[in-house]
Amino acid sequence: MAGEIPDLQAEVRTGTGKGAARQARRNGMVPGIVFGGDVDPLPINIPFNALLKRLKSGRFKSTLFNLKVEGHDDVRVICRDVQRDVVKDLPTHLDLMRLRRTTKINLFIPVEFLNEETAPGIKKGGVLTVVRPEVELVVTAGDIPEKIVVDLDGLNIGDTVTISSVTLPEGAKPTIDRDFVIANISAPSGLRAAEDEAEGEEAAADEVPATEQEGDAE
Repeated sequence: MAGEIPDLQAEVRTGTGKGAARQARRNGMVPGIVFGGDVDPLPINIPFNALLKRLKSGRFKSTLFNLKVEGHDDVRVICRDVQRDVVKDLPTHLDLMRLRRTTKINLFIPVEFLNEETAPGIKKGGVLTVVRPEVELVVTAGDIPEKIVVDLDGLNIGDTVTISSVTLPEGAKPTIDRDFVIANISAPSGLRAAEDEAEGEEAAADEVPATEQEGDAE
């Protein structure tokens, strides 16, 4: 289960239609609607600055929120749309969908790496390169994993961690239908340079000058 689902504070919007929405914007709010869950849609207002901060932090549409509205029970929601001003690119309206515990959703789950200090490749001077610090998974709203754990114990320089080598939480699966890379242990830059130089020398030694080839032919 996820450690903490961020709160999203809102208030009930009195009145509906364009007039009420314009008034909300004049008051520094962004109008929105909460739908789904077999209950009536709920018109809301969210403080503009708070919403803009959330949007700038990224992944707003793939983050599960705990919506808190005074006079209503807390409910888990996910954003389904954010309408923006075509000129200023600022939010003007948003749609939030209520989720049942059994609802399947796509979320980015952080990756945690264990035993980095004991991995043979790291002890030899290798460098852990994290390709995906987060992995997008299909999960159920009532059973969201806090993280994906990758154990680096026993990995050497040149080893790669792919999604197929990781034990995912029960009921979760990747949204990408291929065996993508999460991280790898690469050689330190000095060692890579030396290896590249050695390979270059070997390649040069294998090459036979054209004049020698002609001489052999005669």
